[in-house]
Parts: sequence; C-alpha cells; structure tokens
Amino acid sequence: MEDLAKYLSENSVIKYQALVEIAMISVMERYGIAPSGAKEEMVSALKKITPEEVYNEEARTRHNIRALVNVFQKYVDNDNVAPFIHLSATSEDITGTAQSLRIKDVTYRVIVPKTLEFMEQIIKIIEKEAGTVQIGRTHGQHAVPITVGYLFSGYLDRLGGRLIRIIEAADNLRGKMSGAVGAYNASSLLFDDPRKFEEDVLEELGLKPGAFSSQIIEPEYMLDYIHAIISAFGVLAQISDDIRHLQRTEIGEMGENFEKNQVGSSTMPHKRNPWNFEHVKSMWKEFMPRVITRYMDQISEHQRDLTNSASNRFIVEIITAFTISVDRLVKQFEKLKIDYENLKANLGKTKWMFLAEPLYILLAKAGEKRAHEIVKQATLKAEKEGKDLFSIVREEEAFKTIVKSKEWKSLESDPSSYIGKAHDRALAILYLWKSRADEIKESCKNYKEAGYEE
Repeated sequence: MEDLAKYLSENSVIKYQALVEIAMISVMERYGIAPSGAKEEMVSALKKITPEEVYNEEARTRHNIRALVNVFQKYVDNDNVAPFIHLSATSEDITGTAQSLRIKDVTYRVIVPKTLEFMEQIIKIIEKEAGTVQIGRTHGQHAVPITVGYLFSGYLDRLGGRLIRIIEAADNLRGKMSGAVGAYNASSLLFDDPRKFEEDVLEELGLKPGAFSSQIIEPEYMLDYIHAIISAFGVLAQISDDIRHLQRTEIGEMGENFEKNQVGSSTMPHKRNPWNFEHVKSMWKEFMPRVITRYMDQISEHQRDLTNSASNRFIVEIITAFTISVDRLVKQFEKLKIDYENLKANLGKTKWMFLAEPLYILLAKAGEKRAHEIVKQATLKAEKEGKDLFSIVREEEAFKTIVKSKEWKSLESDPSSYIGKAHDRALAILYLWKSRADEIKESCKNYKEAGYEE
C-alpha cells in the first residue's frame, strides 16, 4: 500500500529523525540558546537533504544519526547554527522518538481509517442480515440458530474493541530527550530544567516523555502497541477462518466471489478456493509469533544494549502485514456472497433437532426434573427412526402438556424463529459501533501529523 510508504519506508525514517532534530533546535531557539532563525534554517535544510546523501554519509561514518547531523550541518550557517544540531542528545533520543512519532502518524492516517473502512462493510452486512437465520455451531456441530447479522456483530465488536486499544496504545507512545543514560547528564549543562526541555521538545512533536528512561525509551509502550496490533490481527484471522469454513462444499453458506476468469486449481477446473481468506490467516500465523520478540525486548543490559536492534527494524513489517490484511478483507467483503438457499437447507438438515433445547427448557419449566434425559432419549429415537423431532414429541406421552403450549406451537409453526435475541443484539451492537466509529473518524480528522509548515 502506497499510503504506508510515507510513514514506514526507509526514506521516512530519515524524515522523522530530521523532524526530531528540528524540534530540538526550535526549542533551543525559544530558550535563547540557539540563534534566532535556527529553526527556519533547519526546515529549509530538510527540503534539500536527500536520503541518498544521508546514506552515503552513513557509509563513511558507520553511524546513522551522526551522518544525518553532518548532512544537516552542510545546509545551515556553519558557525552559528551547526554547533547546536543534536547538542546534548544521544542517538536513541532521535531514533526512539522518531519511531514513536511515525508509528503514531501511520496509526491515525492509515491503520485506523482502513480498519474503519472494513468495519463499515461489516456494519452493512449486519444491517442487511440481522434477521437472516443461520444455524449456530459449537465444536463443529449444529447447536441452535443465530442470525448472519449476529455472527458479524461479534466480528464488529471484537475488531472495534481492538481498534480502540490500538489508538490508546498509539496515543501512549513516548519519546525521550534525556541523553546517553537517561539522566540528563549533557542537557544539565545547557538547561536549568532539562526535564522541561525534554517535555517542550516532545510537545512540539505531539508526544510525551515517560517518567523514566535509560538510553532507550521504556519498551513497554511499544510492546503495548504491538500487542494491540497482533490481537487485532487475531480477530482478522478468526473472521477469515470462519468464512473459509462456511465456504466448505458441505456447508456453502457464504464465501468469496469467484471472478469470471479466476482459476481455483491448476488441475481441478471445478475448484473455488477461499484463498484470500486463507492468505489473511497465513499472514497472521507468520506475524503473530513476532510479538514474543517484543516481550524479549523488555530486557536490555544495564542502561542499554543492542539486542533489540533487529526487532526494532521489523516493527514496520508487523504493521504493514496487518494493514494489507485489512485491505484484503475490505476487497473481499465488497463482494462477499451469501447463499440463502444453503442457509435454509442447513438449518433443517438435522430435522429440527436444535429444538431439543427449547423442548427441554419448557419441560423443566413445567416441573419435570428428568426433562434433560427425557428429551435426550427423544432425540436418540428421532435419529434412529429417521423422524423429525416434532413427530416424536407428538407421539410421546411425556410431552402431552408441551405440545399444547403456545411456545411450542410457535416453534412448530416456524422452527427458524428460535433465535433468542440474536436479531436485537446484532442491531444493538451495530448502533453502538456506528456511534463509536463516528467518534473515531472525528479524532482522525482532527489529528495533526508531525511536521513544520512554512
């Protein structure tokens, strides 16, 4: 997805690191330490700097941040502004803060809008199918009826809940400007209140510092964010796996729309594989275990070691995999097929055996303490004799009071009416998330990306 590149590409790394350097100069200028116009020179310099130039300098210095500083210094007043670039900072002040910054930006600009787009498609399905009856399944077996809308309302609530956690975790990402071991050693030589300097720099970028830092930002902030992404990814995998199963030949209740020229198998022309949903589950299987590495990154020797350097670089892969998986589901849900005939056929496939539950409830309500066993024996008899449950109930003396009840007569008239509150709950969850989605959209609309306008 091209939208991701603006925030997660290698070029964006340099841009966001540069923004942190500019924020430092900006605050130093306000404090009267850096000369007047220093920030303006830095903003102008950023427009001239190319990633290639920084990478070439890094090849010479073998240090990414020193390379960025050196290149910046080429484009500003060498005597008055250059000495203040990066002054009192350590590399991790820049890289860690830039990482938090770009992930927060990509969350509000790409991840949240794309997830909301998918949620809106789920909402449309719920609106249309809130009353469409479907047999519920537990342990792979027919249970009692629900509705298609109710099924999808579960997806909506779970994904919506995870999206809120992603936003909360993104909002809680932190930066730092506390130096080599986090104790403000260098900045204490420049500022009476180095903690206030740190707060002011991060405020320019829309971030806050943690209460504590070593050379690195406390890892739990990023861990919480990645956990939120991975747990949301798990919901995508659940949705995909469910629909893959519902597309099985023997079920066939819904599934991917097969394009006119699409091929399902190189040797079996009849195949219609749910490969897009399988792809999403496959992506989840690949990236879910990576959260373990983030937990391992909680350990860093003394004030800092480099054992988290590789996993930090691959955070963007987790975010990218999640986002393109959401996008894939968006495309599939635009053309999701629901087979109403198969839904109806599957509902009656066990000859209304799911009505054993209301039969047991009604019999127990009438005072029969052996209600569960009596109904169980009735179901076994129905299966053995190949009869539907209604026939057995009419024949058995134990049910003579039940067959006359209005509840049973209603079910006998329309077995598919036994959906409890599935329809009502589907709509209640729909209305809840319509409202919450509007609030989230507004927060995205009002979100201000890091940057410096002319």
